[in-house]
Amino acid sequence: MSTHLKEKVEKIELIIAQLTEEAAKGTPIVVEGKKDAQTLQELGVNGTIMTVKTGGKSFLQAAQEIEILGVGEIILLLDFDRRGKEGTKFLQDSLEREEIKVNTKFWRGLGGLVGREIQCIESLTSYMHNLNEKVKL
Repeated sequence: MSTHLKEKVEKIELIIAQLTEEAAKGTPIVVEGKKDAQTLQELGVNGTIMTVKTGGKSFLQAAQEIEILGVGEIILLLDFDRRGKEGTKFLQDSLEREEIKVNTKFWRGLGGLVGREIQCIESLTSYMHNLNEKVKL
């Protein structure tokens, strides 16, 4: 079992490393809330991290803010719950209509690995800590 968990940890760490690289290149990352942004920073992901669900913003208002940035690509990394999935779909459709490339590779990758166990990005730090503890056993 620990081999399976070790592989899972390695896959998650690889996704986070790739996300860190993209952020360093200047690709903005869109998350739901402030705690999600803090979690990414704790995991070493620095760069432009935008929140879409702070201050009572709707997904439509968030899409408009992203369009105003004038970037060619963004990374969507919303939560894995129903609301996060709906928000990802809405933002992806809205932004692609405005010819902004939407990267959901990291969201799909992380969701496939942890989506049944955690629902939100802000839980990722404690989840990784717990996984690492189990791997050590």
